[in-house]
Amino acid sequence: MTMVDQGATIRTTCPYCGVGCGVLATPQPDGSVAIAGDPDHPANFGRLCSKGSALGETLSLDDRLLNPEIHGKLATWDEALDLVANRFSQTVAAHGPDSVALYVSGQLLTEDYYVANKLMKGFIGSANIDTNSRLCMASSVAGHRRAFGTDTVPGTYADLEEADLVVLVGSNFAWCHPVLFQRLLAAREKKGTRIVVIDPRRTMTAEAADLHLALAPDSDLPLFLGLLNYLEQAGLRDTAYLEAHVGDVAPALAIAAQFSVAHVADECGLTVKDVTGFYQNFAGTKKVVTVYSQGINQSVSGSDKVNAIINCHLFTGRIGQPGMGPFSITGQPNAMGGREVGGLANMLAAHMDIENPGHRNIVQRFWNSPFMAQKPGLKAVDLFRAVGEGKIKALWIMATNPADSLPDADHVQEALKICPFVVVSDAIRQTDTTRFAHVLLPAAAWAEKDGTVTNSERRISRQRSFLPLPGQAKPDWWQLAEVGKRMGFAGFDFESPAAIFAEHAALSGFENSDSRDFDISAHATISQAEFEALEPFQWPQRAGQKPGESRFFADGNFYTPDRKARFVAVAPRASGKTVSSEFPLWLNTGRIRDQWHTMTRTGKTQRLMSHFSEPFCDIHPDDAAVAGIEPDDIVSVETAHGSGLFRANLSGAQRPGSIFVPMHWTDQFASRARINAATHPATDPTSGQPGLKACAAAIRPFEAQWYGFAISADPPSTDECAYWALARAEGGFRLELAGNQPVVDWQGFAARLLNAPPDAEWVAYYDRQAGLARLAAFSGEKLIGALFVGPEPVDIAKSFVAMALAEKLGGPTRLHLLAGRGGADRPDPGAIICACFAVGVNQIVSAIRDGGAISVDAVGEALKAGTNCGSCRSEIRRLLDEHALKEAV
Repeated sequence: MTMVDQGATIRTTCPYCGVGCGVLATPQPDGSVAIAGDPDHPANFGRLCSKGSALGETLSLDDRLLNPEIHGKLATWDEALDLVANRFSQTVAAHGPDSVALYVSGQLLTEDYYVANKLMKGFIGSANIDTNSRLCMASSVAGHRRAFGTDTVPGTYADLEEADLVVLVGSNFAWCHPVLFQRLLAAREKKGTRIVVIDPRRTMTAEAADLHLALAPDSDLPLFLGLLNYLEQAGLRDTAYLEAHVGDVAPALAIAAQFSVAHVADECGLTVKDVTGFYQNFAGTKKVVTVYSQGINQSVSGSDKVNAIINCHLFTGRIGQPGMGPFSITGQPNAMGGREVGGLANMLAAHMDIENPGHRNIVQRFWNSPFMAQKPGLKAVDLFRAVGEGKIKALWIMATNPADSLPDADHVQEALKICPFVVVSDAIRQTDTTRFAHVLLPAAAWAEKDGTVTNSERRISRQRSFLPLPGQAKPDWWQLAEVGKRMGFAGFDFESPAAIFAEHAALSGFENSDSRDFDISAHATISQAEFEALEPFQWPQRAGQKPGESRFFADGNFYTPDRKARFVAVAPRASGKTVSSEFPLWLNTGRIRDQWHTMTRTGKTQRLMSHFSEPFCDIHPDDAAVAGIEPDDIVSVETAHGSGLFRANLSGAQRPGSIFVPMHWTDQFASRARINAATHPATDPTSGQPGLKACAAAIRPFEAQWYGFAISADPPSTDECAYWALARAEGGFRLELAGNQPVVDWQGFAARLLNAPPDAEWVAYYDRQAGLARLAAFSGEKLIGALFVGPEPVDIAKSFVAMALAEKLGGPTRLHLLAGRGGADRPDPGAIICACFAVGVNQIVSAIRDGGAISVDAVGEALKAGTNCGSCRSEIRRLLDEHALKEAV
């Protein structure tokens, strides 16, 4: 582990998305950590997004799991590890190796992943190890393996800058991969790169597009089948490439021939003009990159969509060359590293295939393992279904929160509740998953982790620790290795992550000779000192060879038996899921700009909670009118599987007939906002990835008797609120709330909500006829909290009110507080648009309206907004457009 001196700057890697940005972390004398982008890292060249910039604000220990626990009581490591090893051994002995399972995460480092996979597949003898990456990129893996013979991402980030056309499919690139998006926009500024966005929603990414195709949900496959047909009709077949490097194309072309432009337009809900425009752009541009993400992968036909995209690039020979190729952008920091070590239930280590007896033999001999898994294990959704059916009797969950992130999540919780033995390794004590654990193991968090991660362009980077392990927390690899040893297995005497990385590298080159794509055997003898100094590099790096071309497949050489790509014939098929009179809308779920997964890290900083402080549902105004929903109402989103409560956000950017809800909120942050309790568990038959982007749903107004907004210095007590959403604020918390029962005594209600002491001093205002109440509780000059309620959604300067927690308030300011307005000398910044510099919407509007800022750059000059990561620039552009429209009217 890296030993850090105070004030020393450590080069490490961001723990969020798959871009893999380099980070400079510098511990400060006051215990804080200064965070900056690494200007020398080839993924980001010094840029960080709003989440990365705020990493220093997420390092507190107040919510950390710091000691092993057994049945909720403190235990020693020996007691906890012995229990885990004994229960797993006993379960395997009684019920066989497939009665136990590991469920791991793209948050693990490659070294953690490697030990987990080795233990489960090579020594316990079951492939029942899967990962939350199944929810992210499994369809891309399946598509790659079907077409290329292996899970290879052909291109590099530089291709985004080399391309003349970039097609973004099912990717809100501006919010989910903002640093790469800024690289793309810089390329457009420099050379005029055209951008096409294919997404049912008019996202902030679509705002920047030259062409936006707002296609019907889940209709990408007909669109790309039609593109293949158009390319064939236009005579753009690369005959030389196809004959030399690709298998039979005829079956796929026969299917594609059924998809004329008019038919595609009808299937996708688009105009013929827009479909033709896209096809002409693609056909007329040699240097084209197609970037795809969760909108493609999270579908019950995700694998087929991936192959339809790949087919268009193979057909035209646009692959493996600068500025050309299909490009899967991963959502997690080490989803790629997990794929490299075989972290998925249907893969072996080093990109070998578990279905291949020869590959199983190679891995077993290298590991000298006694019990090699002979068949693929259960994929994530099936794995937890097996837990619920009693087939899996011991389960170890690491660094993930399946009680919220898996589809049909209430059933996942029911399965965990009845599982005989659940182990959870996590850095956080209270999550919706840890409450089901019989054994809790405290894990290292980002600042303490030491190892490697791989980003979306196959670049391996070091993650280095810069803070000591707190309490009794231990790295995940150490926990796994200790259990392996206690189960009686040899081969787990690892002394450091460097030793694990060296073994991983050696396996990648073992009996390889370019028969497999993944090879980093140049590092098989890496020393501890060399590991400490390891610079970011792209694979392959084969032993005895100089690093070669960073792209794959320009000259064919695919990893199939005949070294030719497979041109996979795909066709739309009925999913069995459709809208109806009961559920007339399509529910789409996804990420938002400043949050990450289930908010265990991003939810700790008020800066990141200021963009969207509560769970919401985007609804087209026409759909809202039909359902009787007004702006800012609380809306119930319901499906056949479950429901939740969300703030209604009416937006013309939302496609009619569909709604969007973020996937981040959990029971720690809201009353009923676990949207995956409502998503269906249907999966892609090839990849096993669930279709989280299209579930039939209905919306209904929540019958609120009252609405409220509160601030509290301490965590509030929300038991009496039917709806609540909690967010960090400077000096405490802010709370949106609503109730479906009348309240007679508002001061009593507020006292219980705010945990106010009996001797608190109260300042209050009531308008009983209007149903308004405003109360604030003080202890001397210290504000304990305040509550604002009324019959409609509360309209006050919430940012100003929340700032009052960090201030001492005398008489006049107390009146301002109850008024909910700061006055001319204390303007309300409004909802935060630029998280990097905490610039609110009201400040930006004022700069445009009163300050004469007529461009995004002018707003940046006036307020700094949009000058760091750039992920808010599309929102600033939208505000400029809205102002220009008002001026024109």
